[in-house]
Amino acid sequence: MIALDAQGRGSGAAFTAARIIFGGWFLFSGVEYFTPFDLQPLGNTPLAQEFTLALIHSGLFAWIKVMEVVAALLILANRAVLPAALACVPLNIVIGYWNFVLDPGVVEYAFGIVTLLLNAILLWPWKGELIGLLRW
Repeated sequence: MIALDAQGRGSGAAFTAARIIFGGWFLFSGVEYFTPFDLQPLGNTPLAQEFTLALIHSGLFAWIKVMEVVAALLILANRAVLPAALACVPLNIVIGYWNFVLDPGVVEYAFGIVTLLLNAILLWPWKGELIGLLRW
């Protein structure tokens, strides 16, 4: 169970660990794209490689990486965690799709599951407010 602070928001060990791991992971992933080290995995399947290269060549990937860096910095600073974590949901849906469908494998499944789980943990303290967004 996630402990809550005075405002009723996450501050327990699970939330803090998720915030640090997720934020660090997204910060590394975002920043490394702009370095000369070329660590961005393109995938092991032709479809994953085509998809990733299309994002890179279209320029959209750079914007995705900027979003990752901004969200990561907010999450690591424990500021505006809700909007930052919400902004990561569409990114994580694409990450999950890439890991589960375009480039399946044991490591890819693990990365897909972990990123979705950590994002869910970051959103959990606001579940009461967020569930209202799902009502018709």
